[in-house]
Amino acid sequence: MEYHIQLVEDKRTQNLFHDVMRKIYKNDPNFICPPDDVIEGIFTPAKNVFFNHGEATRWVLLDDKSKLIGRVAAFINTKKAYTFNVPTGGMGFFECIDDYKAAEILFETSKTWLEERGMEAMDGPINFGENDNFWGLLVEGFIPQSFGMNYNPPYYKTFFEKYGFTLYFEQVTNLLNLKKPFPERFWKIADWVRQKPEYNFKHFSYAESEKFIADFIEVYNNAWQFHENFTPTEPEAIRRLLADMKPLLVPDFIWFAYHGTEPIAFEVMLPDINQLFRYFNGKMNLWGKIKVGLKGKKRIFTRARITIMGVKPHYQKSGIESALFWHMNTVMKKNPQYTEVELSWVGDFNPKMRMLHEAVGGVFSKRHLTYRKYFVAAPESGRSTIIPVDTKEKAVN
Repeated sequence: MEYHIQLVEDKRTQNLFHDVMRKIYKNDPNFICPPDDVIEGIFTPAKNVFFNHGEATRWVLLDDKSKLIGRVAAFINTKKAYTFNVPTGGMGFFECIDDYKAAEILFETSKTWLEERGMEAMDGPINFGENDNFWGLLVEGFIPQSFGMNYNPPYYKTFFEKYGFTLYFEQVTNLLNLKKPFPERFWKIADWVRQKPEYNFKHFSYAESEKFIADFIEVYNNAWQFHENFTPTEPEAIRRLLADMKPLLVPDFIWFAYHGTEPIAFEVMLPDINQLFRYFNGKMNLWGKIKVGLKGKKRIFTRARITIMGVKPHYQKSGIESALFWHMNTVMKKNPQYTEVELSWVGDFNPKMRMLHEAVGGVFSKRHLTYRKYFVAAPESGRSTIIPVDTKEKAVN
């Protein structure tokens, strides 16, 4: 069989890129197709701020009968690429029939494009954006995924490892059953912290969105400063995300903690919109149909997803996380149609957050892996570094 790799460069090839998923997962009842508009936005410079400091491209793969058999994308985020031990780009949105030769062509195409631009390694499968969406290869927990969590056939793992990708970090997602009470000790800590007069808690509101954006960035940049290859988040990216998510976002699902007036922590939770997307197979005028659908289908959502939490190091080990969960749980009691909260995802480089998930009663749900492929000899340590448990002491000192 002959294979033909084709650059995505017009409306026809864009449609082919999206159609690959529908062909690969045609008979898979667990697959929920992300809307074409969402994926297309990632590759549209006017919609994705990462194009301000990076570039991306993508391809589709066809056989000698012009049948779609795969796709892939490659990208470089210049803010991060040169902060690793070698210049590192990314590949993602990989889909392929069960044929290693086809997969190898897709991998090689990405590698060649990145090498031509000075990269010496590629991470994958990842996103040309923040790591809360479309990041990592699913290797355990082949169930319907929440929005933004990658789903793929089990055989992809063999493809990646046969090509020479090695584990860079592991991602675990836990599930919180809202029908079960929180552990008593956790609850006591939360109740004690939330009543301390020096702390106060507020949920997000669009009326004060600029203030909350500034508070989010202050906490995020401070909380993640000790993570390998940290780069500050961008205000414009947050603004666009809030604008895009406005039809879906529930303001009191997002909480901030303050010490006096100083923002010190946040928790971002969203309804799992995949519970609505599953009915459209990716074909919808995204936000218009969401607005219509949400008017009569808000109770369709039974699962929410906590996409990110952050606590300034100085306030870690103070029970602030527990108090944030207390407020989250109070809100969920007012929305009894929700029966579970997905805590996704936490990397093996973040042991503190893993311990928090266990403390709150989260149970294992699924596992993703982020791989790295070195184009040259791999350095001695090819794994992501661990965020130190003592970041509070580091911040103080």
